[in-house]
Amino acid sequence: MDLEYEKREDGTLVQVIGRMDAISAPAFEKGCTSVIDDGEKRIVVDCTRLEYISSAGLRSILVAAKKMKGSGGTISFCGLAGMVEEVFKVSGMGSMFVVTNTAEEAFGS
Repeated sequence: MDLEYEKREDGTLVQVIGRMDAISAPAFEKGCTSVIDDGEKRIVVDCTRLEYISSAGLRSILVAAKKMKGSGGTISFCGLAGMVEEVFKVSGMGSMFVVTNTAEEAFGS
C-alpha cells in the first residue's frame, strides 16, 4: 500500500493506493496520526485506488477517526467502489462517516 498526501486550503487529502491489510494498515494509522498531530482538523481519504481492505484496515480507520474526533476534527471518505464499497456497507462504516463520490464533494460537505 502507498499513501499520498496533498495539503489543501481546507484540509488534507490522503490517497490510499493498493491493499490495506494487516501488514499495511499500521502505516495508514501512523500516517493519519502524523497529519492529526500536525494540527490538521479535516482529512479526506480518497479510496479510488484502494483495491482491498481487511478488518485490520477498518480497525486502523477507526483508530485514526477516534484520534481525529478527540482533536475536534473530521475524517471523511471518497471514491469507494467494488469490494471496498461493499466492505464499508456490510461493516456499517458507510453510515459512520461522510462518504462522497469525489474529493471535491467531500471537501465541500
